[in-house]
Amino acid sequence: MVLIRSIDVSPSMVNCSCAWASDYQQLSGLYHCPHTGAVITRTATLDGFEEDESHTVAFMKDSLSSLNSYGYSPHPLYTYLAWIQEFLEKGSSPKPFIISITESNAERLSEMLVTIQQLRASNSTWRSRIAVEFNSSCPNIKGHPPPSYHLPSLRPYLDVFAKAFQDDSTLTIGLKLPPYIITTQFHDLIDCISSYTRTDSGNPTNPIAYFTCTNTLGNSLVFADQTPTPDAKTDMSPFAVPPGLGGLAGEAIHALSLGNVYTFSRLLAESDDPAMREIVIIGAGGVTSPEAVRRMNRAGAKIVGCATLLGKEGVRAFEILSGNL
Repeated sequence: MVLIRSIDVSPSMVNCSCAWASDYQQLSGLYHCPHTGAVITRTATLDGFEEDESHTVAFMKDSLSSLNSYGYSPHPLYTYLAWIQEFLEKGSSPKPFIISITESNAERLSEMLVTIQQLRASNSTWRSRIAVEFNSSCPNIKGHPPPSYHLPSLRPYLDVFAKAFQDDSTLTIGLKLPPYIITTQFHDLIDCISSYTRTDSGNPTNPIAYFTCTNTLGNSLVFADQTPTPDAKTDMSPFAVPPGLGGLAGEAIHALSLGNVYTFSRLLAESDDPAMREIVIIGAGGVTSPEAVRRMNRAGAKIVGCATLLGKEGVRAFEILSGNL
């Protein structure tokens, strides 16, 4: 069991926000899977993302890796809230939901949080059953680079979350981060988040309860002949996904993701800010085996998440990761 503010994640394994957590059936499978401790939705926007045939995924033939050109979920926020309300009202599991959200500007993000908070307030027990995760790191949105790579762009969104947390300190807020590669990127992010720590009644608290490390690695290129079905793709394009470039995931980024988990774990533990030392890490990136789960734990992740293996195996992925297969 891992407690993230008011959210109890038991067992300590989750899906990542991804295309395989998009619709009702997928969420139902994750919710009823005994090997997941929480369900994270695919990233929702206020009105839904316009998805077309260019948004897809390709799995690689020589490793459990993937390249995707997906954006966000085509389902709007209100659809996810209706589904989650239905799951919680049925009461078949105490498992919490983490709603992954993002928007093109802070004002629209604030609208999303108001709507989520209305659902959380509608039932006294749901405050510990519904959390939010800000996807600040999708590399596939044209004209909207990930704000976590440019902290002045990230701050307006963090201001919104800080205000929501000030109004309701039971709200569990996570931040999904991109893969960082430069030392200053890690330190700058830590300093940025720490600047939101406030002391109330002598107890320092920070709006951010957890980091998910990491999202996919953007600007990656895979050719069609690197996939199991190259002939099906080369008629249209020499690339594995139609745009050519996409977000790399799975075993191909495992070492980099481990490095991010380890670096953030160390920096948080060594922080002079007591509230920063409370932030939990969800380790993701190349978690395709029980051994990979253990490596994430050794690097400092309290909770481990996966997406690529989920895409390949369905919810059976979590049985594999738990070592039961």
